[in-house]
Amino acid sequence: MYKHILIPTDGSQVASDAIPRAIALAKVLGAKVTGITVTVPSEVFADATRALADAEKYLGEVRDAASAAGLSCRVIRAEHEQPYQAIIEAAKKNGCDLIAMASHGRRGVSALVLGSETVKVLTHCTVPVLVYR
Repeated sequence: MYKHILIPTDGSQVASDAIPRAIALAKVLGAKVTGITVTVPSEVFADATRALADAEKYLGEVRDAASAAGLSCRVIRAEHEQPYQAIIEAAKKNGCDLIAMASHGRRGVSALVLGSETVKVLTHCTVPVLVYR
C-alpha cells in the first residue's frame, strides 16, 4: 500500500503523540520513514542556535521511534515562511506517498491567527494525508 511515509513534527505534544502511531503504521506496511520539521526563517535569524537545537530535538523523536521499531529513518530540517508548503514540497521531492501528521500543533492565539498547518496541508496537497487526533 504505502511505501514511504512523511512524518511532520513541530515539537508540540500532539505531534509527539502522533509519531509512534505513524511509526507503527510504517512498520506494519514495511514503509520507509522520513521525519520533517520546519522552522520559519524569522525564528532562525532571531535565535539560530536555539532553533537548530529545537529542530534536532524534534527530529530526534522521530529518529528514536523509528530506530526502536527497527526502521531506518531520514530526517529533514526545512526553513520556509509557510510550513505547510515545505511539508508538501518535501513529500513530493522525497517520493512520499503518505503524510502522517497530528491534527494540530499550535495552540491559543497563534493557532487562530496562523491557522492549522494540518488544514493547510489537507487543502493544498495531492499526496494522501493521515491525521492523528
